[in-house]
Amino acid sequence: MKKHNDFLHRLSQLLDNCITLPGGFKIGLDGFIGLIPGLGDFIGGTLSSIIIIKANQMGAPKSVLMRMVINMLIDTMVGSIPILGDVFDFIWKANQKNMLLLDKYQQNPQQTKRKSFIENAFVLLILLIMIGLVVMIIGWLISKIWLRLFP
Repeated sequence: MKKHNDFLHRLSQLLDNCITLPGGFKIGLDGFIGLIPGLGDFIGGTLSSIIIIKANQMGAPKSVLMRMVINMLIDTMVGSIPILGDVFDFIWKANQKNMLLLDKYQQNPQQTKRKSFIENAFVLLILLIMIGLVVMIIGWLISKIWLRLFP
């Protein structure tokens, strides 16, 4: 298990924190990989998924794995937005967050599992609210268009 953790910590460090900037802020290769048009975020997401796959092989529960996937998806999806996403790639540090989750799980499995479940439920609630708002806005727009076309 230690061998896996050492490898995953090195990968996380390389992707998120391997370069120290003046002032102490650290960035990693994930931000630079994300600059590659078209493929960068796919490559970064693929490298990030290694940590999640290994966490699964090490027995992390679904609630922890789901939280790790959410971190990676946020990184990949926001990272794909031109310019803003490139800056976000240097700041979000999904791999570091995922390693912290895995380390916490290994130190205190029940507490981390419970906390991950609660965080996942919160993210799902926010997602459902966002979808509901989009549906309401689309309905409102359609009604406004309908009333203009057929007064």
